Amino acid sequence: MKKENKAVIIWLFSGCLLIFLMVIVGGITRLTNSGLSMTDWHLGKDTFPPLTEAKWQEAFEHYKQFPEYQKINQFKDGGFSISDYKQIYFWEWFHRFIARILGIVFIIPFVWFLIKKRLDKPTIKKSIILLGMGALQGFFGWFMVKSGLINDPDVSHFRLALHLTFAFITFAYTLWVALDLIYPVKRNVEKSLRNIARYALFFLLLQIIYGGFVAGLNAGLIHNHWPLMSDGRFIHDSVFLEQDNLLLSFTEGKSGVQFIHRTLAYVVVGIMLYLYFKSRKFNLDFNQKKGIQTLVFLVFVQFALGVFTLLYGVPLWLGLIHQINAFFLLSAMTYSLHRLSK
Repeated sequence: MKKENKAVIIWLFSGCLLIFLMVIVGGITRLTNSGLSMTDWHLGKDTFPPLTEAKWQEAFEHYKQFPEYQKINQFKDGGFSISDYKQIYFWEWFHRFIARILGIVFIIPFVWFLIKKRLDKPTIKKSIILLGMGALQGFFGWFMVKSGLINDPDVSHFRLALHLTFAFITFAYTLWVALDLIYPVKRNVEKSLRNIARYALFFLLLQIIYGGFVAGLNAGLIHNHWPLMSDGRFIHDSVFLEQDNLLLSFTEGKSGVQFIHRTLAYVVVGIMLYLYFKSRKFNLDFNQKKGIQTLVFLVFVQFALGVFTLLYGVPLWLGLIHQINAFFLLSAMTYSLHRLSK
């Protein structure tokens, strides 16, 4: 690592940390059903929550015009008061606030580094891509929220998965750019290991997509058994009965989506174990070995967390830990692939 790149690397890692924090708060927002509490989007106007009771009442009255209140919250036992509204508003506001901070943390240092000529051309190009990804992620967030403000008081699980997965990808790419600066020296590549690692990343991202589907459909609240789905069956009959065909069952049916998420878990564990045992045949350096070892450890932790999250019916704390460890797992996957590729 070049000494002059230290500040740039810190900048990129701070971006990774904020993306991580933003997704965790996003998970809390989803698990507490807070994501539809803010019914419009302004770049600057809603930077801070309402500061007076009159403003709170105005926001609450506006919220009452949308399906979540009209079809769900107003019929809750004990009613739904403005204090209840403030609780769900906080998490969605905090989620957007972190996104704004993230934009500032990326843009201002980037301009400063450009002025000071601290970035080489490849890093400038990658940083511009990162800025574009951040802007696109903001659009995906509003695109997701908007789907729950029309008729159905639930966001589209496709849009949720898009928003979630793109956040993971943005995190991984930010980490990759930082690793390019930490390890600037090219080395010989073991193509067979690199290719296995690429497949592992592909299936991990596919599993993250299906994690978004499960979350968006609340598919973790059914078939809370393992290793069988229920009634002594590995594949429950409802997988085939919920929708008109298998494609719809595996993308829109709760049972089908949960079945794919379960199955992909075995695939992800299997391919990472294959990478580990295959790697033992090569003379790898310390970083490569530790990366793969950490990857295997974390994938087993993630598998266990997934099982317990399902068995206990997705409690908030366990769902969050499962999502946090997914970030750790993706970090280890990104690091391992980088060390096997460059």
